Amino acid sequence: MRTAINFPNSSRSYDETAHGVRFWGYDQSLEISFLIEEDALKNMSSRAIVNKRGVLRTFDLNLGWIRKEAEILYSRRRTGSHDCFFRLTATDFE
Repeated sequence: MRTAINFPNSSRSYDETAHGVRFWGYDQSLEISFLIEEDALKNMSSRAIVNKRGVLRTFDLNLGWIRKEAEILYSRRRTGSHDCFFRLTATDFE
């Protein structure tokens, strides 16, 4: 039986190497790591994102949408899979 993922912690960090924002959810006691790519965030904003601060601000302003898509992506994982990392791309927000 699959359980729902939840996001009790609002921590997030900009990952300069991966060009995105990392955030975490939990499936019971299992920590699940997510990365939303910067291009996905740019598609969410009508303003130009030119720096780390702008990327994080866009993430914060769209947190509900991002978490909803993260839940969908997580729920599609393979049965029996113990994947603990998921990447959200621009195509997840079309």
